[in-house]
Formats: sequence, C-alpha cells, structure tokens
Amino acid sequence: MISIILPRVNNFRYYQNEMLWHVGRASVIHHLRETERVAMVKIKETGLTLASSAYEAIRQDIMEGRIPPGEKLQFDALREHYDVGISPIREALSRLHSDGWVEREEQRGYRVTAISRDELVDVVRTRTLIEGVAIDEAMRHGGSLAEEALVLAYHRLSKERRLTADGSRNLEWEKRHRQFHMALVAGCQLKWIIQFVEQLFDVQERYRLLSAARHAERSELAEHRAILDAYIAGDAAEVKRQLAAHYQVTVDIIIAAQFSQAKGSISPTL
Repeated sequence: MISIILPRVNNFRYYQNEMLWHVGRASVIHHLRETERVAMVKIKETGLTLASSAYEAIRQDIMEGRIPPGEKLQFDALREHYDVGISPIREALSRLHSDGWVEREEQRGYRVTAISRDELVDVVRTRTLIEGVAIDEAMRHGGSLAEEALVLAYHRLSKERRLTADGSRNLEWEKRHRQFHMALVAGCQLKWIIQFVEQLFDVQERYRLLSAARHAERSELAEHRAILDAYIAGDAAEVKRQLAAHYQVTVDIIIAAQFSQAKGSISPTL
C-alpha cells in the first residue's frame, strides 16, 4: 500500500507545484500586460511612442538644465526616472545623439553635450543666416495670413512677462516667445528650413535657460515690437537688422552670465 500511496502523494505535490508555478506565471504575465496597457494608454493620450516620449522628456530636462552639461547618462537611472524600458531609452539616446543633445563615448555610453561660448556664437550666427532666408521667403510668399499670424503671436506674447512676480520663470511667456519666433518664419512655407529653425531655437534656448537666473528683465517686448513693425511695413532688410540686434543682446547677456571670462561680443550680423 505504501508503494502505491507515495507516488500519488508525490504526484499531488508535483501537480500542486505546477499549479502554483502557472498561477505565478499568469500573475507576472497579467502584470506585464497591465503595464503594457497603461503604457499604450499613455501613448494614445500623447500621440507619442515610448521612445519618442523618453526622447522629449530627456531633451526637455537637458534644455532646461535639470540634467547639467557634461553629465554622464546611466541607463538604469534613466530607466527608473522616466519609467520606461531599456529599449526606448536606447532609442531615445540614439536620437538625442543624432540631434546633438548628447555625446556618445566609445565603450562608455552617453554624456550630455557640453556648452561653450564658441558653440553659442555659431548657433546664433547660423540662426541669423537661416532665418534671414526664411524671412525673405515669408514676406515674399506668406501674404496676409502669415502677417496676421505674426500679429496674433505678438499680441499673445505682449500679455506675458518673462519672469513671474516672485522672479521665477514664466512658462507661458516661454511658450509664446517661441510661437512668435516660429510665426516670423512660418510664412516661408519651406518645411526643412522651419524644422532647422525650430532645432536651432531650442539649442539657443538651452543657453538662455542655463543663464536666465543671472540676468534681470530687459526690453524684450520693445525688441519684438520693432521686428513686428518692420515686418508689417514690408521691410525685410529692417526685419533682419532688428532680429540680429535682438539676438545680439541675448548673446551678450548669456556670455556675461555663463562665460564671464570672455571679452567683447561677437556680432551675428546678417
């Protein structure tokens, strides 16, 4: 009888363990599927893939200085902080490298791109040249719709101040400031130029944000108004001159705040 009962007991324990294993496996699978479902809901809500969402989040943190220049980027820390898997992080870092936000070190991973006075001057000079072409095209072909869009963008910008009452960043001003500069070139109707202008704006914005706490208010609204008035007057040369002067003030402020050892100013003249 013993020889008969023991196999039955062993069989029972075997099937019991199998059931527990399958229950545990089912629980893990359910958890993974639920995680995937939540992630897919987020994707549907934002219209971004996980990699694109990670790219935008990391880029924003770099641009706003939350991840400082030169910082080493650890995969595990990024994965935990942004709550995504390793594959989206890898894809995001590859795109960030292509766009110049991070540098890849052979056998050592990625590091946030450093800042320099020379790069700032190069970016502003490039912006001035590229936007000069875009302005010529916009004023030649944009018509009344482009002008109306610029007037509206200026009106919205004029309702905000760069700093809040307590001296902190005004995110609404920053959004409307970007919209004004994009409206200035949107009438050119040249997709690749507009995309390049957007990219250069963000690179220079990184420099501005990194030094924003170290300089006071300036007459930004008057500078933007001078650009708008020249545009409405149909004077492309004056628009470009006012834009170059506007950028020059920004460059001088950033250099004084971020690179105080540098002497003089570099003009981004068209």
